[in-house]
Amino acid sequence: MTAVIAICVAVVFAVSIYMMLGRELMGLAIGVFLIGHAANLSILAMSGSPVLQHTSMSATPEFKAPPILESYEDSKRWAAAQPLTLAESHAMTEEQPLDVMVDPLPQALILTAIVIGFAVMGFLLTLIVLTQRRTKTLHVDDLAKMNLPTPSKAH
Repeated sequence: MTAVIAICVAVVFAVSIYMMLGRELMGLAIGVFLIGHAANLSILAMSGSPVLQHTSMSATPEFKAPPILESYEDSKRWAAAQPLTLAESHAMTEEQPLDVMVDPLPQALILTAIVIGFAVMGFLLTLIVLTQRRTKTLHVDDLAKMNLPTPSKAH
């Protein structure tokens, strides 16, 4: 499954680079959006499988649990039982609750990147609309040939 996501990431990165190398501003904007989505997909691919790895060959996969503790007492008991070093926290033991939990950090990073991506997308589309209204073109070569007035400095 990770190989399929890696291939999708490579294709989306390639399409985004192709779009950004074009001579239209809309293609540039689409390329910027796609490269952000490809980065999110790569973080998702690196975050690991949500399916538990068992030795038994059962027909239905068993998924990892969300990292939610039911009560404050459970969280205190769980925190007291956890090792303090990073090397020990990744040890593969039967009683280790980290083996059965999904890592929430990649999900938080992706959610933050999506929100920032929407803000950048809104700003970039606003700039493109204002450029098109002012110059009546979105082609980079035409914009380079125009003699646009520069704002004068107020003294």
